[in-house]
Amino acid sequence: MLFAAAASAPTPLYVVYQKQWGFSATTLTVIFAVYVVGLIGSLLVIGALSDHVGRRPVLAGAIALEAAAFFLFLAAGDVTGLIAARVAQGIATGAAFSTLGATLVDLDPPHSPGRAGLVNGVAPISGLALGALGCGALVEFAPFPTHLVFALLLLGTGVALVVVTLIPETSARRPGTLASLIPVLGIPVRLRPDVFALVPIIVASWALGGLYLSLGPSVAVSLFGLKNHLMGGLVVTLLCGAGALTAFALRRWPTNRVLGISAAFLSAGTALTLAGVETHAVALAGIGTVAAGVGFGASALGSFGTLARIAGPAERSELLAAALVIAYLAFSLPAVAAGIATTSVGLRPTTVVYSLGVVALGVIALAAQRRRAVRIAGP
Repeated sequence: MLFAAAASAPTPLYVVYQKQWGFSATTLTVIFAVYVVGLIGSLLVIGALSDHVGRRPVLAGAIALEAAAFFLFLAAGDVTGLIAARVAQGIATGAAFSTLGATLVDLDPPHSPGRAGLVNGVAPISGLALGALGCGALVEFAPFPTHLVFALLLLGTGVALVVVTLIPETSARRPGTLASLIPVLGIPVRLRPDVFALVPIIVASWALGGLYLSLGPSVAVSLFGLKNHLMGGLVVTLLCGAGALTAFALRRWPTNRVLGISAAFLSAGTALTLAGVETHAVALAGIGTVAAGVGFGASALGSFGTLARIAGPAERSELLAAALVIAYLAFSLPAVAAGIATTSVGLRPTTVVYSLGVVALGVIALAAQRRRAVRIAGP
């Protein structure tokens, strides 16, 4: 949750930095996207490292790099400084997420075998919601708006380091450390039909998340005239908070049903939000965001739950890495394209086209899941 909260904390600050330094929407989304570049690279290179050197050394290194990123945020005086901080943060988060996921599975209690999967699904989305809301509140009501949040997060890394020294090591050292750093990415042939059926819902949900975390506060300020920075953070919190609650509430539902709910709510919620944008109805846009958040959380629960279920033990790491790469590319590339389009044609047309794309992907995802269900049922 600390790493996820730190990832979304800069979101309410983007409009502040933009006002101070006068950069374009394109630059804003590039600052957002370089985080994902660092994260994907880290997932591919460092993802299996803890299997060889142990969980605690990798976690400690990730926390130390995250602390260094916060120092870079505190010292940043221009866009270059922000980009350096975001890249370091992305690398640290990728290393932490892959290792924390494995550690949770290692510690999964025998009496509750699904707990690790539930925490892996709920905690990151909850962290995104809390980070955006907390930073928005600090920017609006506390002094030093571009510094205080990172000072507090820096204290959090100190606590995290103490925790890492206290938890047990759950993975014994074994040879192959250098070989583990060579990226391996692929989808087993027998699983490709199932994975390809999940791609539309993964892309739709993560692309929507990328839009909210990069341009969400700008939409609140420019299109709705909401000058309160807390509202900029609340935009992200409505989406991610609804997603976290949904992932927890539907944890025992069949994954096929969860994926169907996800596709329907993503399309309907995004359409409602777009209607709110077009009619300047803040309440309607808020309701649409919550509905889309239900789809966002259901997508995370259903898609990654399906991948974990269909893959054999020797296939899980490679398959989940491939899915995460697809997810984070969808998270970043459309957001960068939206930033470029915003600079060229304006925020409103970009928001309309982007939202219609998410609606279309949701409809495609619903059709793909129905086709997959028919295929599984057989003749």
